[in-house]
Amino acid sequence: MEQYIVTGMSCAACQSRVEKAAKTVPGVKEANVSLLTNTLMVEGDCNASEVIKAVEAAGYGASVKGGTTKDEKSLEISDSMNAQEEALKDHESPKLKKRLYQSVGLLLVLMYLSMGHNMAGFPVPVFLENPVSNAMTQMLIAIVVMYINRKFFTGGFRTLLDGSPNMDALIALGSSASFAYSLVSLYIMTDKLGLSDMKAVHHLSHNLYFETAAMIPTLITVGKLLEAISKGHTTDALKSLMKLSPKTAVIYKDGKETEVPVSDVKVGDIFAVRPGEAIPVDGFIEEGDTAVNESALTGESIPVDKTVGDMVSAATINQSGFIKARATRVGEDTTLSQIIHMVTDAAATKAPIARIADKVAAVFVPAVIFVAVMTLFIWIFAGKGIEFSIPRAVAVLVISCPCALGLATPVAIMVGNGVGAKNGILYKTAAAQEQAGRIEIVALDKTGTITAGEPKVTDMVPADGVKEEELLSLAASIEVKSEHPLAKAIMKYAEEKKVEPKEVTAFQALTGNGVKGVLSGYEVLAGSGRFMDDNVPVPDSMLENASALAHQGKTPLFFAEAGRLKGIIAVADTIKADSSQAIKELKGMGIEVYMITGDNEKTAAAIAEEAGIDHVIAGVLPDGKEAVIRELQKKGKVAMVGDGINDAPALTRADLGIAIGAGTDVAIDAADVVIMKSRLTDVAAAIRLGRATIGNIHENLFWAFFYNVICIPLAAGFYSALFGWGFEMNPMVGAAAMSISSFTVCMNALRLNLIDVHDSKRDRKIKVNTSTVESAVEDNITNTKENKKMTKTVNIKGMMCGHCEASVKKALEAIDGIELATVSHDAGTAVIELTKEVADDEIRKAVEDRDFEFVSIEG
Repeated sequence: MEQYIVTGMSCAACQSRVEKAAKTVPGVKEANVSLLTNTLMVEGDCNASEVIKAVEAAGYGASVKGGTTKDEKSLEISDSMNAQEEALKDHESPKLKKRLYQSVGLLLVLMYLSMGHNMAGFPVPVFLENPVSNAMTQMLIAIVVMYINRKFFTGGFRTLLDGSPNMDALIALGSSASFAYSLVSLYIMTDKLGLSDMKAVHHLSHNLYFETAAMIPTLITVGKLLEAISKGHTTDALKSLMKLSPKTAVIYKDGKETEVPVSDVKVGDIFAVRPGEAIPVDGFIEEGDTAVNESALTGESIPVDKTVGDMVSAATINQSGFIKARATRVGEDTTLSQIIHMVTDAAATKAPIARIADKVAAVFVPAVIFVAVMTLFIWIFAGKGIEFSIPRAVAVLVISCPCALGLATPVAIMVGNGVGAKNGILYKTAAAQEQAGRIEIVALDKTGTITAGEPKVTDMVPADGVKEEELLSLAASIEVKSEHPLAKAIMKYAEEKKVEPKEVTAFQALTGNGVKGVLSGYEVLAGSGRFMDDNVPVPDSMLENASALAHQGKTPLFFAEAGRLKGIIAVADTIKADSSQAIKELKGMGIEVYMITGDNEKTAAAIAEEAGIDHVIAGVLPDGKEAVIRELQKKGKVAMVGDGINDAPALTRADLGIAIGAGTDVAIDAADVVIMKSRLTDVAAAIRLGRATIGNIHENLFWAFFYNVICIPLAAGFYSALFGWGFEMNPMVGAAAMSISSFTVCMNALRLNLIDVHDSKRDRKIKVNTSTVESAVEDNITNTKENKKMTKTVNIKGMMCGHCEASVKKALEAIDGIELATVSHDAGTAVIELTKEVADDEIRKAVEDRDFEFVSIEG
C-alpha cells in the first residue's frame, strides 16, 4: 500500500471525490481516504505520479507520504517520523485563526451598520445616515470578508462546475445568493432614491442580507476552527508515540563512544544507554543489568528487570543501570516504528460501517441544492414573495452538514486506536477495530496463550520419611546435566528455592526412560513410572499419586537413590496468572469461549477446567484448527487467539485474528489485532474497546443523520407551514448550527478517551446461538478422520512426557503420506493416518532418529 497526503478536503463529498479520482488510475485496486488524517491509501500496482495527477485534476493537492514512492529508497527512520509528525501537525488552526480574527473584526462593523443602526437606531457618522451610502458600505465590507474566506468560494464553485459539489459549494451558494439578492436590492434602492420614494428606500434597507453573506463564511470558519482543534486531539495518542523516538544514540566506534543520529545506527552496532536515557533502537543487552520502563509500548507502568541476553526496545526508558546492547532492529524495523505504522495504517483504512456515510455523502450535496431550489420556488408559488423565499433557500444550503457524516466514523476509529495503543492493544485496520466489537465466539489456542508455554514444577510428593528439600536436592543434582525441557523446569524451581545441586558422577541419559548417575557412592535414578518400576520398588500409594497427577494433565517424574524411591515431582505447562480472569470476563460479555489444542484430551481437559473453559476441542492439527473456526463461524462472529506458527491458518480464517505479542512473527503477521503485553485479559479489553468504538460511531452517525433530517426541513420552513409555527430560521442561525454539528461529532468521539478498557462492570451480555456448535465441530473432526484412507498404530518405547510426544509427532508428520499422528506417551503409541502407503522402515527410521525405541506397527 502507498499513502499520500491530500490537501484541500473539507467534507465527506471531498473524500468521495478524491477516492473516485484515485480509482480512475490504471492499476489501482482500492483507494480509501481519511478525512481525519488527510491521507489517501492506495492499494495496487500503479504509478505514484499518476495518482497525484488524478487527485490534483480533481481540485486537491497531493504528495507521497514521507516523500517516497515504491521505486525509491525508504527514508531513514528520523526522516520518516518527521514526515508522519508533519502530516499529523495541525496546520489549519493557525490559518483559520488569522482568517477568523480578520473576519470577526470587519463583521462587527458590518453588524453595527446593518442591525445596530437600521434596527436599533445606534448612531453612525453623518455620511452613513443615508440608507444607500450605508448599504454600499455594507456591500464593501461584505466583499472584503468574503475575499478573506475566498477558499470557500474558489473551491466550492470549482466543484460545482465539475459536477461534484461539496460542502464548500453549499457555503459559496448560500453566501453568494444572499450577496446577489442584496446587490439587486441596492440597485433598486438607488432607483427609488432617484424617484424620491424614501418609503421604498427605507423598506428595502431593512431587507438587505450583506451581513448574512459575510456572516455565513465567518461562522463556518468558527466551526472549522473548532473542528480542527478537536480533530487534533483525536491524534494526540499517535503524536505522543512519535515524540518518544530518540533523535540520537551513543555507539562504540573504534572502542570510543560516539554520539550519532539514530538514523545512523546499523544492525550489529553496540550502543550504550545510561540511567534516565531512552533506548534508541531494538537490541539485546550484552553488558549490565537494569530496570526498563516499557509503559510507552506496553502500557505497563511497572519497570521490567533486564539483564544480559534480554531484549530492549526503542523508546523505552532505562531507569537504573548502565547497559551496553547490540542493535538488532533499526530504522523502520523497530517495535516503536511498527506500532506507529500499524496505528497510522489503521487510521487511513476505512471501517465497513463507514460505507453507510459514503453512500449518503455521494448524493448529499446535490440533494441539498435540489431541496434549496425547490424551497425557493415552492415559497414563491405559495405567494410569499422573493424576500421571504430567498432566506429560506439560503438557510437550507448553510444548515446542511456533510462534514458530520464524513467525520462520524474516522474520528471514533482514531480515538479508539489511540486508546488501544496506550493499553498495548494494536488494531491493524479500522475494519479490525469494528469487527472486534461484533465478536460472539472466542477460540483460544492453549500453549503460550492460555498457558505460559514452558513447563514448571507444580507438585512435590516425597516418599514416606523424605523431606521436600531432600527430594528437590536429589532431583536438582541428577537433572543438572540433562538437556530435557522437564529437567530445566526442575532446575529453575531449585534455583527459586535456593537449592544447590551436588556433584553426580557417571551420569548417563537413558533415551526414552530417564537418567542415572552416582551421588556420594550411591546410584541415583530419575525417569518415568514404568522405568522406575523396573528398577526399584514403587509403593501402590505413589502409583496412585502419579495417576492422579497424570489425570490433571501433569507429568510425574520419579526419583530414587540407593534402590529406594525418594518421591515424585510433577511438571506441567501452567496457565497464565490472568487466564482465568480473562475467561471470566469474556463469559461476562456473553461470549462463548472455546479452547482448541493439538494436545491430548486428558491434558486439555485439565487445563480447561483450571481456566474455567466449558468447550474443549483437543487433538487438532493446524489445518484442523482452521476447519474448527469455519464450523464456529456458522454460528456467529469468531475471534481466534494464538501465538504460534501453527495458529496462522486459523488466525487468517477467523473473522478476527488476535496474536499474542510474545508470539511468532508469522502469527503476528496473520493476525488483525496484536496484544503487546501477551496478557489474555487484553483480549477482553480489545473486544470491550471495539464495542465502545462501534457504539460511539453509531452515536455519531445518528447525530449526523438526525441533525440533517431535522434541520433541513426546519430551515426550509416546512414545520412552520405544517404546524403553523411562527419561527423562521435565519440563514445566520443555520450557519451557526452547521458549525456546531461537526464540532459535536468530534467531541463525542473524544469521550472514548475516558473509557477504562479493563473495567468489566459495564459489560453487557450478547446472546449467541451456540447450542450445537460443539457437536457440529466434533462431527466435522470425526468425519475428517473417517475419510482418511488408512490408519495404523505404531508402538513406541521411551516417551516420557508431552515434549516427547511432540518430537515423535513432528518426525512422523514430516513423512510424505502421513497426514496426522496422534501420539500418547502414556499408551506408548502413535496412531498415524495415511493418505498413501508408507514403508515400515521409513516410519522406524523417523522414530529411532528421535532416540526412541520402535517396537512394532499394527494395522
